[in-house]
Amino acid sequence: MHWFTIVAIGIAANLDNLGIGLSFGSRSTKVPLLSNLLIALLSMAATYVAMSAGNYVSHLLSPSVGNLIGGIIIILLGAWGLRASLKRFRHAARDAQLGEQFAGMAQRSDKDGNHVISWGESLSLGFALSINCLASGLGAGASGVSPILSAISVGVFSLLTVDLGIRMGSKIAKSWFGRYAELLGCLLLIVIGCYELIV
Repeated sequence: MHWFTIVAIGIAANLDNLGIGLSFGSRSTKVPLLSNLLIALLSMAATYVAMSAGNYVSHLLSPSVGNLIGGIIIILLGAWGLRASLKRFRHAARDAQLGEQFAGMAQRSDKDGNHVISWGESLSLGFALSINCLASGLGAGASGVSPILSAISVGVFSLLTVDLGIRMGSKIAKSWFGRYAELLGCLLLIVIGCYELIV
């Protein structure tokens, strides 16, 4: 069982969620449990669908070839995201406290400006965040990792990271971790891909 990959996928898929939570917390914006749960469920669904597709492909291949293809896909996704992140750091004006990407997404999510993310507002946010789960899930599924366990891991870490980010937003948002959460997520994907290549 690829327990390391299951846990690592859950963490990597949700570092963006942590960044969003930090941005919400720094702006005193609340995400009720129902809204947070909806975001987690959307991420779980995206992960399960993508990993099931990747898992189906893996059954057509030998386990070693499946691991090789899945690992390479995950590494390429991490490298692509890392390149895009570094490019944004070099060329884009950054928010004073947090990455512009997270700050902008956080502001757009609270459409009525009441500093509370309703379940309706969490739908669009959840769809945006679940895209990351689709990409990484496809590669992990091709490696033969359990779609159900990985989806549960993504859902649990989604709930935890959004809540943790909001609770610690005003402090962590100004730290290096808050600014580089996206970069760390990409690096973790590369580590997961390398791990899948050698197991």
